[in-house]
Amino acid sequence: MRRDRLEVLTALINGPEFDPVLRGGVLKIPSTHPVYPWSCTVVDCARPRWRRYAMCSVHAEQWQEAEACGMSRAQFLRTAQPLPATEMPESMMCRICPQRPAFSLQLVLCFRHRNRWLSHLKRHPAGETEFERWLTDQPALPGYGECRADMCDELAASPLGLCGAHERGYIRAGRPGGAQLPKNFFATYERRDRPVPVACEDDVAFRAWCRAQLPVHRTGQVNLRLLRPLLRAELQWGMCVHGLQPVAVWHLTWVQSLADECQRRDVASLAGLDPSVFRRAYHQRMVQEMQEALRKVYFTPSDTRDAGYIETEHFGVRFPHRSSYVDLTCISQRWLRDLLWDYIADVLRSPTCPRSAQPVDFVRRAAAELSAYLEAEAPGGGHDPSVLRGEHVHRFVADLRNRERLGLTFRGQARLDGKKSKVTENSRRMVFNYGRSLLRGALDSGSAAQIGLDRVFIAAMPVGGPGTPRSRNPFPDEVARALADEVNLQQLADDYDPHDRGLRDMWETIIVTGRRASEVIQLRLDCVGRYGGLPLLWHDQTKVGNLNAAVRIPDPLLDRLEERRHKTLSRFADRHAGRPPTAAERAHLALLPTDILNPDGRRALSYTWFHTGFRAWLADLDLGGHYVAHQARHTLATRLLRHGATLTHIRRYLGQVSDRMAEHYVHLTSADLENVLQHVWVAGPGTAHPGELLTSDTTPLTRGQAQALAIDLSRRSTPAEGFCTFQPVVDGGACPWSLDCHNWDKFVLSGADLLYWRCKREQWRLLAERAPDDATADYLHRYFEPTARAIDGLEKALAGLGLLDDALALDLRKPQDYFHRVWSTAFRAADLADAGSDEESEYSDTCSAEDTDPEQDVA
Repeated sequence: MRRDRLEVLTALINGPEFDPVLRGGVLKIPSTHPVYPWSCTVVDCARPRWRRYAMCSVHAEQWQEAEACGMSRAQFLRTAQPLPATEMPESMMCRICPQRPAFSLQLVLCFRHRNRWLSHLKRHPAGETEFERWLTDQPALPGYGECRADMCDELAASPLGLCGAHERGYIRAGRPGGAQLPKNFFATYERRDRPVPVACEDDVAFRAWCRAQLPVHRTGQVNLRLLRPLLRAELQWGMCVHGLQPVAVWHLTWVQSLADECQRRDVASLAGLDPSVFRRAYHQRMVQEMQEALRKVYFTPSDTRDAGYIETEHFGVRFPHRSSYVDLTCISQRWLRDLLWDYIADVLRSPTCPRSAQPVDFVRRAAAELSAYLEAEAPGGGHDPSVLRGEHVHRFVADLRNRERLGLTFRGQARLDGKKSKVTENSRRMVFNYGRSLLRGALDSGSAAQIGLDRVFIAAMPVGGPGTPRSRNPFPDEVARALADEVNLQQLADDYDPHDRGLRDMWETIIVTGRRASEVIQLRLDCVGRYGGLPLLWHDQTKVGNLNAAVRIPDPLLDRLEERRHKTLSRFADRHAGRPPTAAERAHLALLPTDILNPDGRRALSYTWFHTGFRAWLADLDLGGHYVAHQARHTLATRLLRHGATLTHIRRYLGQVSDRMAEHYVHLTSADLENVLQHVWVAGPGTAHPGELLTSDTTPLTRGQAQALAIDLSRRSTPAEGFCTFQPVVDGGACPWSLDCHNWDKFVLSGADLLYWRCKREQWRLLAERAPDDATADYLHRYFEPTARAIDGLEKALAGLGLLDDALALDLRKPQDYFHRVWSTAFRAADLADAGSDEESEYSDTCSAEDTDPEQDVA
């Protein structure tokens, strides 16, 4: 198997898409490599990077001082002075002796020629051409061979047979084995061209020390020479795959130290290795990422099925912020685990593959809970599906409901952190729904019949049900004022966002626009601007599939987000040596990027980060209740409704799926209901123009006109067959017309009256049809004609507002219908408009047709 794996990796490494820099035993990485750069970002600085800031140690110290003085990173990089190199990035040969390493970096001379040049300077003054003339007279000296340390590929610096770095290390180690050179060996032996003897007390100990040595760490190099062939190929492939999506930065010193640690532990392969054996955290993260890349190469999808996990990338899917690896070993029954694997594979192959990993997590939770119950309660631990019956599912359902009622935790272990979640109503519903879907899928595919699973067992799994509908309340007025107070907002920024990542900007955008927190957090860099003179915010409403939607925002919010955009661009320039983002990079930049594992600036801050700071701020304000950020959305929806917006407008503005969903965001008190009740009014049959539209959502009135109209129609009316607006009657007086509402010009119809008046129209039509003669029928039609015109005008008004179907479905015999959407929906007050008089000819034609074809009327 290992040979096969090595052959696979060798073929991939030799492929055309593999980075050629990563091939070979010693990887020599260019200083400006796109994934593994190692040079200082100060222009023309010859020194390597040091730990942080992507600068050498000197420039990093200077930058810390400049940053404390308020200088930006881009300004510092433009003004910093480059520094010369102080160490050799790779071993250099003497310019005279090609078989000896250079000892002096400035002169590029070996140790012996360096001493000769210094002696020459004592006897002769150094001119500009003296050094060049001296070089031409110097003979080349033979070398000492390669370093005797097994992992080292450099030349020996002395007759001891060790390179300079290993010779210094040998001296620091106390000279194991006692290997040493004769005193003054240079004058006694080398100057006379005699071989230098090396005395060694214990050659075995000396050789053991040489074998245990690690390669010399050279800047820009990764030495993999003496690693096991499979391990070397795995490290090379892991570095290449990491370069495809470099979420985390891997310093070359980390890679070399990981290779050294593997060499020290004699690791043959990373596959199956526990990352916790490494002491450093970054080594563990690197090994985990490499193992994830290797699993996709070593195992086919069928192999993962047998091994008890599934790789989503085998199906071309990678969920956001999730690993491709999904562990299924929490399901102990092999038949159930195979059913789960097949179900998830079908989901990943589906053209409607979900955007997030939630469906996969839910079905995995359902299978884990069913598995844990069967392991504990079913015969033989539930490993034989043929013995399972419907009673086992019934007991499983009862057990889970009891756990929900008592507040206990799940039996199954499905969380990655090892903890067990508490059973709640929603989690119990998810277990039932996804468990049923899992078993029904096995029944449809024929897998249940193949393993002998009883159909009764599958049918017994219940539906989770719709659950208890819940909706959060809007903020109380005092809480809303506190959460929008300038002093409190500044406290939010100063105390809970000390690095100015945009916590206050997030919250102000949420309360002003009513967007979901995730929609604000995921904003792109170029999400705001003026279009046609109007400030707009562009965002993705992914929950409803509405991408790149725009909403109008006030100018102060536009200015705040513009300032945040400039900060984000400045930080990008600081991170990339002062250069601005390219057009392609700018299109994907996040407006609120995180600083963790985000070299390209595409990843936004997490909701957890926002929620943590926001929750701590609320606790500090001590508002006397439990509040969450999402209540700002409810608050805005309620205020939009109070100011005359329809549910359709609110749904479109907030990005809701339907009006029913928008209703969850609208909360009305009894006082609110009085103000918005019955905002669709038409003139009654006794007026000069029956059916005339009294309100509309097309031409807004002034604030004063709207208030006057609202008082006139809602507070100065009393219920009759419709609503009477005659003030003595409203005040409690007797009706001067003996309740003859049809012929009274102070009588109006509302949207809630439509069904009642349509029934009245049908009654009059039946009376006319049953009249003893045509003259009586014509009289009845003419008598009811003003009322019919009012009803037609009301229908036209409701149809134009999209409320006709709702009004026809309303039955006021049930008290709860007084709180129906037709009643609780507010519309903008408008100028009086003619709704029915323009269609008088149509009404006449309709009445004539009704008189001549009574069967059609009945139909």
